[in-house]
Amino acid sequence: MAVQQSWEERMKAASASSKPVTARKKGFFREWGDAILFAVVAATLIRWATFEAYTIPTPSMEDSLLVGDYLFVSKLHYGARTPQTPLQIPLTHQTLWGSGIKSYSDALQLPSYRLPGFSEVKRGDVVVFNVPFESQHPADLRTNYIKRCVAVAGDVLEIKDTQVFINGKPMTNPPQSQNRYFLQVPQPNDDLYKAFQDQHVTNFNRPDGKPEPIFGTQEPTFMIDATPATADFFRKQSYVKAVVQDKAEAGQPEADVFPNNPDYPQSTPQPLNLWNKDNYGPLQLPKAGQTVQLTPQNTPMYQKIIMRYEHNEGVTMANGVLLQNGQPLKSYTFKQDYYFMMGDNRHDSLDSRYWGFVPADHIVGKAVLIWMSVDPYGDFLHKIRWNRLFNTID
Repeated sequence: MAVQQSWEERMKAASASSKPVTARKKGFFREWGDAILFAVVAATLIRWATFEAYTIPTPSMEDSLLVGDYLFVSKLHYGARTPQTPLQIPLTHQTLWGSGIKSYSDALQLPSYRLPGFSEVKRGDVVVFNVPFESQHPADLRTNYIKRCVAVAGDVLEIKDTQVFINGKPMTNPPQSQNRYFLQVPQPNDDLYKAFQDQHVTNFNRPDGKPEPIFGTQEPTFMIDATPATADFFRKQSYVKAVVQDKAEAGQPEADVFPNNPDYPQSTPQPLNLWNKDNYGPLQLPKAGQTVQLTPQNTPMYQKIIMRYEHNEGVTMANGVLLQNGQPLKSYTFKQDYYFMMGDNRHDSLDSRYWGFVPADHIVGKAVLIWMSVDPYGDFLHKIRWNRLFNTID
């Protein structure tokens, strides 16, 4: 007579007869693929939402920021932007690394929003932004510029004899800002060239960085960009005859400044006013919600905002008049804030004086820290500027 097994005995027998289940081990390439994918996703999120590394390629911010400085730029200060161009290869900007091949497709363009930040753009901030005058790339992939914000939305900006005034009050100049000077000498000598090296006076148009006299002057004359302190140093040297600051005189118009050149670089300069790079304004910066009456005089100032920056539909220009759906626009209400950016190297900076306002949606982040600095003209022992490492940016 068969003995019926209990439930516990049947479970024990089934367990003994079954084979142990083991996890299938990932292959070598699968493990590395997963690790690389995780690293790319993590790096992309960090770069988008927190901090991104940049380098300084031009002297437009000298001596505050030097060619060869490597920076961290905070996205947290002003808030990260949601991508406008989502179809993009991660960790690229405009092209694939080391090539001219586009790294994105602009077939899909999304509205851009900004996450909350813990500060607003303030006067004096050193800001990275997408330069607004480019047209060959979407707004969030335009070339990154770095300048100092000198005026914010609603401010009235004016420059008098190179001094920036905001709302009628002089703005404190950055301690290391530079101007252009003409340095006259009876004859170039070793003392002069050694002083150039000691004072970090560089000619970025030469591979060796060595300043050279201007061609065609009666006596040797060097055109240099220098801080006021450096200019004073040269005035005191026996081998220097004179140091003269280069200034554009008030009342002498320059056709290439904004809005005389209303749509740089596509437009033809117009003689709208007597402004120049050293005597400019007064100019009020547009503010979100502000309404202006459009006139023939101020249309060149606002045409890029209305036609491109704020994505209005059906806007055209005919005979200097802005039209929407064929009807003249008599007034306009701004949709976002605008900023005015200038380089600390006042006479060697392509900035808002030439191409106008920076829209709020073009702001990338705030430059906060120099983590490395490499002198492009330094020898092996002096290649790293050790005194600049981990300096905060003011």
